[in-house]
Amino acid sequence: MRLDLNADVGESFGAYKLGQDELLMPSITSASVACGFHAGDPGIMRETVALARQHNVAIGAHPSFPDLVGFGRREMRATPREVEDFVVYQIGALAAVAAAAGTRLQHVKAHGALYNVAVRDAALADAIARATAEVDRSLILFGLAGSELIAAGQRAGLRTAREGFADRAYVNDGTLVPRSQPGALIEDADAVVSRAVSMARDRVVTAMDGSRIALEVETICVHGDTPGAARLASRIRAALVDASVTVLPVGAASGVS
Repeated sequence: MRLDLNADVGESFGAYKLGQDELLMPSITSASVACGFHAGDPGIMRETVALARQHNVAIGAHPSFPDLVGFGRREMRATPREVEDFVVYQIGALAAVAAAAGTRLQHVKAHGALYNVAVRDAALADAIARATAEVDRSLILFGLAGSELIAAGQRAGLRTAREGFADRAYVNDGTLVPRSQPGALIEDADAVVSRAVSMARDRVVTAMDGSRIALEVETICVHGDTPGAARLASRIRAALVDASVTVLPVGAASGVS
């Protein structure tokens, strides 16, 4: 078994620091870097890319709705063309920063509300997939397992990576419990670690109502702004290794890392 462990990083902005990027990097294999629309700025992007390179972590773009005030977690009304345009813009910005550092991007993973809307909205999912393909057809599109994002990536001819969330609660249809609802974020570290191993080894996750959902994943996310995220990622990686799971960037097999 092999699995990628990813985290959302580079989410500081100007004088404001968020997350534990320096402590997270040794434990993860892929980093989704904010591109300035929900967090991040040119200097933070450059620093985060350098930090990822230092730890041999694959780099991806983490585009969002243009929502700095709401950290990209508020749904916004946008047409598919608008979504396509601002996703191209954000991927392009990070790709340029990566090129300046002598590296390239591995993947694209939408952030927050944009991700959650595209999970169920085929038109917006297609817009994200088109934007990704227009910038670089070798990029891997991350998306919730079984979602419209994965289907859109496949329609666009992209390689996709089905994603699971160890620190988020699931509804019995395989979607995530909205953050506005109690219990959406799982804060018990032991439970998060156990769920990650179950996803990797048993291909299942337990939903909020107690039902077990079949789940095929190639990458597991730990949110960089989750309290204690660095320690949590370290424990998850150790538990996966103990369960005989090889932890590698999702693009390693194709030489993209």
